[in-house]
Amino acid sequence: MAAASYVGEKAQEGKDDIVAAAFTSERRQPRQAKLCTSELVATKLVGLAGEASPAPLPQHVLRSVTTQVLVALMASAAPLVASADGEVPAPPAPAPMVQQQQQQAPAAVQPPAQQEQRVSGRVTYSRLLEFIGEDAVKKVDFYDQGRSAVAAVSVGGREQQLVCDLPGATSGLIDRLQAKNVQIDVHTPEKPNEFAKVLGDIAFPLLVIAGLLFFRGAGGGAGGMPGMPQNKAKIVMQPDTGVKFSDVAGIDEAKEELTEVVDFLRAPERFVKVGAKIPKGVLLTGPPGTGKTLMAKALAGESGVPFIQASAAEFIEMFVGVGASRVRDIFKQAKEKAPCIVFIDEIDAIGRQRGAGMGGGNDEREQTLNQILTEMDGFEGNTGVIVVAATNRADVLDSALLRPGRFDRRVTVGLPDVRGREQILAVHTKNKKLADDVTLADVARRTAGMSGADLENLMNESAILTARRSKTATTMDEINDATDRIIAGLEGRALSDNASKRLIAYHEAGHALVGTLLPYHDPVNKVTLVPRGNAKGLTWFTPSEDQSLMSANSLKARIAGALGGRVAERVVFGESQVTTGAGGDLQQVERIARAMVTQLGMSDVGCMALDDGGMMGPNYSEEVSAKVDEAIRQLSDDGYMVALDIMTDYRACLDRLADELVETETISGDRLRELVAEYAPVPPKLAAV
Repeated sequence: MAAASYVGEKAQEGKDDIVAAAFTSERRQPRQAKLCTSELVATKLVGLAGEASPAPLPQHVLRSVTTQVLVALMASAAPLVASADGEVPAPPAPAPMVQQQQQQAPAAVQPPAQQEQRVSGRVTYSRLLEFIGEDAVKKVDFYDQGRSAVAAVSVGGREQQLVCDLPGATSGLIDRLQAKNVQIDVHTPEKPNEFAKVLGDIAFPLLVIAGLLFFRGAGGGAGGMPGMPQNKAKIVMQPDTGVKFSDVAGIDEAKEELTEVVDFLRAPERFVKVGAKIPKGVLLTGPPGTGKTLMAKALAGESGVPFIQASAAEFIEMFVGVGASRVRDIFKQAKEKAPCIVFIDEIDAIGRQRGAGMGGGNDEREQTLNQILTEMDGFEGNTGVIVVAATNRADVLDSALLRPGRFDRRVTVGLPDVRGREQILAVHTKNKKLADDVTLADVARRTAGMSGADLENLMNESAILTARRSKTATTMDEINDATDRIIAGLEGRALSDNASKRLIAYHEAGHALVGTLLPYHDPVNKVTLVPRGNAKGLTWFTPSEDQSLMSANSLKARIAGALGGRVAERVVFGESQVTTGAGGDLQQVERIARAMVTQLGMSDVGCMALDDGGMMGPNYSEEVSAKVDEAIRQLSDDGYMVALDIMTDYRACLDRLADELVETETISGDRLRELVAEYAPVPPKLAAV
């Protein structure tokens, strides 16, 4: 304490000298007063303390004294500078209590606003006891239930507020304070609001329950929620789809059925006069892309009555009852606007067989289906409303939905035949310029098995290729390339390795030679070594006519043709040089042979349809299974021998075809038959049946 007092006296003397120097300097050079920085003051104080005592000065005392000296210097120098400039000095403001730039006391231990205290620093508990023993403590405020205290301590003639963290037991400290007559004040924390605490705990569950009740009530008992439309169907009073029946080609039977519905809507008296009733529902079934939705568009464009279009998937939502509510709403509007047509696309989304789900997971779908059944043919009936639905999974629909009185007519929209494909191609080439060499009949023959959507895509791809090649009209080259791209995939880079290229050439030549010399095999359209997709080479076969029925001879010819590539590899390169290129061919052989044995009764096993049982295994004995395997192998061996005989007898022709392929990479069907005719008579193709 002596050292601190000595430092204070020296600081006061130094302050007077510094103020005088500052005043004189300000007189000589206005507004150029040079004040001491905190570092210089601290250094000066340390030197003064060293002169008074060899013991080092504590850091907290050094910081406190340095701060006080700087404040005093600023307060004293300001009036002097102002008077030197001829200004009236303002009355000095009281020096503020400086808060130590140390670790601050926590907010929980701060005194109330009405007794606000400025905390100067922190002390340890042992140091606080020393201050108490020296009678330097004037007052102690206890906070945080006695865990901390703020003591008013007189240090160096100046009172400071020091924070101290107290140990668990403070009874001994209180006794010492009372013995020294120190003022004691205990600050108790505010008592928390128990009601607010309980309300905060249950507020979220209450909000959740209230929200659920609100959503349930806002749905009108239908399980909906506000803002969710009860009906997503599109209602058109005077439909103008831009599609007429004249735009629909290749499916004449289906078009005739729907044309009759339009006739009834336009002139019902002609049917009523003879006692006929309009069908309540028409179900369009068939593979994807055959024109079911196109027929519905044509029906809307031709009917001239209000048309309501909806997707079956739009009825189902996460809330139970929404689907049934939307069905009621649709049919209510349809009855108000009768006569009216309601079109439901992909009805299998809600019309599947009931009772197939486990655990009640299909309750919403079944409720929607039940509502449709009631609306179509329930107690009230639906006079004047025709329901048209489309699906490609008619086999999974509920039997109650398919019965007469609901869907009276089932119209199958199948894949088009040759004539139908030609008509469809004519529709899709109206706005396209074709070259003189394009014959739609030839394109139709090459595209067996394609749907109307496939044919539309084919002509669009052909037009894209025409523009890419900077041509003014689409030729057969673009159509053939587009067909190959759709069926086999993108064109790859041609092979440059002579060994691999020659091996693939013999493989494809084997397929082509067998297919050409067997009368029941489909004619060859093209052989190419240009890779497409995963295939390094391709042999295209085009049936002369649609083959809805196929004979055993035709199936056996296909087995032999599929094995022609493997046989050619074996004959030319030897047994050890056969490749994996025949992997897909062998799968095709096994599939055809197994169907002949187990499904078509075309083997010695007998005229039986044997089910393989799927994951459960076959439903026939091991003895029958052994016979099936033997019959499949026999069919495969027979086809192999047929192909082997052709390769052996016409090896020179095989070499000629392979050489031509290596040189040109592609041989057309006509050129192939010309080459084969030089070595063997080419038999005419016989009907598949």
